Amino acid sequence: MVTKGEQAASTQERRAGSKNMVEKLSAERAEVLSLFCKVAGLEPYNDNKTTKHEPEVLKEFCQLLVDYIAAGHFSLYERIINGSERRRAICKLAEDLYPRIATTTEAALAFNDKYDTEEQRDEAPDLGADLSRLGEQLELRMELEDQLLTALLSR
Repeated sequence: MVTKGEQAASTQERRAGSKNMVEKLSAERAEVLSLFCKVAGLEPYNDNKTTKHEPEVLKEFCQLLVDYIAAGHFSLYERIINGSERRRAICKLAEDLYPRIATTTEAALAFNDKYDTEEQRDEAPDLGADLSRLGEQLELRMELEDQLLTALLSR
């Protein structure tokens, strides 16, 4: 039989795990946004305000983008799907949000697939339009994730 003290300790461990997961996802998100701006030539990275890109920066961005998407999926959603999250309201919220988040995942992976090759990175004639579409999807994803992260951190 589990004592109240053991149950409280278990709850504290899960909450600490949630907090660490949120911090890690937030850090990866910040890196993605920083590189997104760099690839897009947005201030403060590009003094001449053109959308020139460096293939290596685009490659790094693609890798980080996939890492960020995977971190969300394998840490946040996996935790809910496998039953580690016991709060029903959070599970219901995740269930409601996941189809929309999955759509943003598909958009990010399609972007990565398109620019994952050296040839595509070097040429990249559609990069500006593709970044614009990706930016909209990332914004939506982050708004949806924020709802879930806020719920996870609430008591």
